[in-house]
Amino acid sequence: MAARTVRRATAATVTGALALATAACTNPGAGPGGSAGPKDSAVVGIAYEPDTLSPLLGYGKDGNSKIFDGLLALDADMRLKPALAAKLPHVGDGGLTYTYTLRTDVTFSDGEPFTAEDVVFTYRTILDPKTNNPSRTELDALKSVEAVGDDTVVFHLKYPYAPFAERTVHAIAPAHVAGKQDVNTGAFTTRPIGTGPYVLTGWSKGEKLTFEANPTYWNGAPAIKKFTMAIVKDDDVRATRLRAGDLDGAILPPNLAAGFDGDKGKKTYAAKTYDYRTVTLPTHNPVAGDTAVRRALDVAVDRRAMVDKILEGAGKPAYGPVPTDDPWFAEGTERRHDLAGAQKILDEAGWKPGPDGVRVKNGVRAAFPLWYLSGDKLRQDHALAYASDAKKAGIEITTQAGTWEVIEPRMKTDAVLAGGGSPGDPDFDQYLLLKSTLAGDGFNNMAWYDNKTVDRALEDGRRTADDTRRKAAYDTVQRELAKDPGYTFLTHIDHLYVVNDSWHGLSTQTEPHDHGLAAGPWWNVETWQPKKTGDAQK
Repeated sequence: MAARTVRRATAATVTGALALATAACTNPGAGPGGSAGPKDSAVVGIAYEPDTLSPLLGYGKDGNSKIFDGLLALDADMRLKPALAAKLPHVGDGGLTYTYTLRTDVTFSDGEPFTAEDVVFTYRTILDPKTNNPSRTELDALKSVEAVGDDTVVFHLKYPYAPFAERTVHAIAPAHVAGKQDVNTGAFTTRPIGTGPYVLTGWSKGEKLTFEANPTYWNGAPAIKKFTMAIVKDDDVRATRLRAGDLDGAILPPNLAAGFDGDKGKKTYAAKTYDYRTVTLPTHNPVAGDTAVRRALDVAVDRRAMVDKILEGAGKPAYGPVPTDDPWFAEGTERRHDLAGAQKILDEAGWKPGPDGVRVKNGVRAAFPLWYLSGDKLRQDHALAYASDAKKAGIEITTQAGTWEVIEPRMKTDAVLAGGGSPGDPDFDQYLLLKSTLAGDGFNNMAWYDNKTVDRALEDGRRTADDTRRKAAYDTVQRELAKDPGYTFLTHIDHLYVVNDSWHGLSTQTEPHDHGLAAGPWWNVETWQPKKTGDAQK
């Protein structure tokens, strides 16, 4: 899937996790169900942590980074609004120039002023091939960036790129700090300085990230003075810690979120998403890379059953990276569950049932492993359901759990129960997911998918600003995926969060796959206000 730093999760340390300082979670005297009074601190449980906190290496590229700001930001309705820019950009030269006028009242948390030099430094460094940024191709359209004085920045594009303004929610790094260090290994990667509403005060790898409110934040100091993100990889452990009062909020799968329905001290927030679960079918695997096997699996899988039984209705069937209710979805690419059709595809391709029921072709058994992330119950349940459906068609899939450190070296030949998805524009996810030249580039194109028609359509879609041409391009991508499915897309998942009912101002945005630092009801924690006694009854 798209190479987002959040997804490259390290194994979380859960031994002794309940020892996380309770004082940072709840007020003295507060019961497990919620707060005993106004609260100016919060601790939330997330499943993954980033590899880095440097925007130059990919952190904060989609906004909501807490430590940093972008030139623009997305509001609750996913509309662009000014942030470090004083207003929305002026677009000129047929869509080839974007001019931003910057705010002049912004300082970094170390007191140094924010200027156009920081913007130029950030984007030029990202584009430098020596910078280890896995998402550089997302800025492929950018030719150059220049400062005009201290408060104006002009971006020059190689070609009209319709969603470029949405790319400028990217976090901005301070040139006076990051520019004096090794971009890939310097201290800034773990001890960053930014313009955002919070300042990082600690990062215990595998355990937690701690933040304090930035008292000089240009948009007003947050009322929540201390904010902690506890890294809890295991779904069950997150639910247990939330119930014990050790967490104020957490993302949970539907079955665990349902366990809090009767808790009057907590509220559940549902976020619509582009987040999908998919099975990578590696081109280099002799079975998973076979087109007939891929096509058979695409119709053998019972997506509706997964939505109903695994997600308990909190989601929808997925037939590709685009949700079925999205304007970019290609009508007619839905695939119905058809076990008999799957068996016919395999029969006609020469995959014949063996004595143990597993199909065989030219001495090769229709069998391959499927990895999923340890502790992720949703991925485990999807993997088991997929293997069960495949078995009915005569394909043997062995499910195995592991950390990303175990899984990543095997991705070229082994299938993975993966996740992906990004709102805003079809280019954002599909290019990194499907472009053949990105095969083997970290978590980009994990299936090593290689389809020349898709490659051309992806280029067509990102190199024009014409809506009709773009719609045709992404329709082509989705129809090719139906004919040549290098992935079996399973479900699009609604994210569920359970949070103590202690604050005003909570909401959710339409979310990407990544559901941790940048997403959840805490996407706008800097605007929360503690409830006073009696507020819950109003």
